[in-house]
Amino acid sequence: MKEQQALHTVCLRGTKILGKCFLADPVKKTFHAASDDCIAKGGSLGTPLTGDENDQLYSYVRQSIGPEEHVWLGINDMVTDGQWVDQSGSGVRFKNWETEITQQPDGGRGQNCAILSTTAKGKWFDESCKAEKASVCEFNII
Repeated sequence: MKEQQALHTVCLRGTKILGKCFLADPVKKTFHAASDDCIAKGGSLGTPLTGDENDQLYSYVRQSIGPEEHVWLGINDMVTDGQWVDQSGSGVRFKNWETEITQQPDGGRGQNCAILSTTAKGKWFDESCKAEKASVCEFNII
């Protein structure tokens, strides 16, 4: 019951997208700090699974954090360079890498985490996990 009330509060403060709640955090943190914060709240870093979900997440980030921000996504290639996985370790099927301006991901071993960019209309870029970015936590609706 407490979990449902907490989730309801998250959905009211954040937004609901395709059966999940998302809550933006404008405070800039490293990937690991942002991930730990989401886990402590009972969620995980936002990971869009479809183009529609990515577009809605992009719109929410623009409205809640700002039009020139980047947020951490819950994916990385820390274990094997080039093999992007979500926070459960499963391979990422949907990808939205920037390919028009730059060929993403392009960072090799130095950039093992991913961001969603509002300046590039929701496209993804790889980034150093030590960089400090805003974040969005994702919560499954029970």
